[in-house]
Amino acid sequence: MARRKKKVSLIERITSLWKTRTKKEAQARKQTLITAVKAAAVMCLLVAGGAFLRYAEGYVRTVQPSPEGTLVLRDVPKWANYDLKRRVLELAGGSRLPVREETASVVARNLAPMSWLDDVEVEVTHDKVFVKARWRKPVAIVKRGPSRFYVDLDLVVLDYMPMAHLPIVEVTGVKTGLPPSPGAVFDRDDLAAAVKLIDLLSRVDAELDPRNRLLEQIASIDVDNYKGRKNDSKPHLVLRSKEGTQILWGAEIGEWTKHFEATDEDKLAKLYGYYKEFGSLSAGAKYINLYEDLNKVRLPVDKYH
Repeated sequence: MARRKKKVSLIERITSLWKTRTKKEAQARKQTLITAVKAAAVMCLLVAGGAFLRYAEGYVRTVQPSPEGTLVLRDVPKWANYDLKRRVLELAGGSRLPVREETASVVARNLAPMSWLDDVEVEVTHDKVFVKARWRKPVAIVKRGPSRFYVDLDLVVLDYMPMAHLPIVEVTGVKTGLPPSPGAVFDRDDLAAAVKLIDLLSRVDAELDPRNRLLEQIASIDVDNYKGRKNDSKPHLVLRSKEGTQILWGAEIGEWTKHFEATDEDKLAKLYGYYKEFGSLSAGAKYINLYEDLNKVRLPVDKYH
C-alpha cells in the first residue's frame, strides 16, 4: 500500500529554512570569533616579545663594563718605598679602575682614611686616573708596649710599616696614655721638643753632607726629663747613638739661656765637630757632653734655629 506524503505547510517550510540559515550563521560567527582571538593572541605575543627584546637590549647596555684607566701616582717623593706605594694603590681600588663620572669621588673617599696622605686630589681622563697628594714623612717612632707608631714633623700619627731606609729616631719617655689613632695629631710638648731637634739635625745634615748624615747615627732621644720634670739639674734631652753612646744635649731648643747652657749653635758645633773628627758618634766614648758652656768653641756650621 503506497505511503501517503505528509503535507508540509508553507509556514513550516519557511520556519525550517530560517532555522537552517540561523545555525549556519552562528557557526560562521563562532569561527570568526575564534580566528579573531587567535590573531589577537599572536599580536600580544609579538608585542610582548618586542618589548622584552628592547628591555634586554637596554639591560645589556647597562651592565656592559665601563672602559678602564690606569691609576697613576703623581709627585711621589723619593723616600716613599714600594710597599707604601702599593698600599696606596690597593686602598685607592687597584692599579686599573673603571672610568666613570663618579670615579674621582670614589678614589678620594677610599684614600681619605690613609694617614700617610694629605690634600688628596684625583683627576680622571679617558684612560688615566691621576692621584696627587702631600705625602707625610715619618721622622720619629714611639713605642708603647706592643704598639708602635710614627709621627711626622706636624706630629700627625702614622700607622707603622717597615721603613728601614729612613733615619727614623725613636722617642722615649713620652708621657701619654692610650696611643692616638692614625691621622690624629699627637699634641705632646715633650714629643714636639724631640721632633724639633730631629728636624734641626736633618737640616744641618742636608747643608753639610747629605751622603753622610749624622742623624742616621742617632737611635733615640729620651725626653723623660723634659723641662727638668724629674731633675732640673740634669739634661732635659738625651740622645743615644746606635752604638750606645749618650749625647747630653741639655735644654730644649731655644731654652739654653734659661739654664746657663751652651747655645744651640755651640751644641751643634761640638756635635758635628766630634762627628767629623772621629767619623762616628761613639769612637769609644760613653757620653758626649754638649750642654756645658765653653767659652771657646770651634763653629763648623752656621746658625740654625
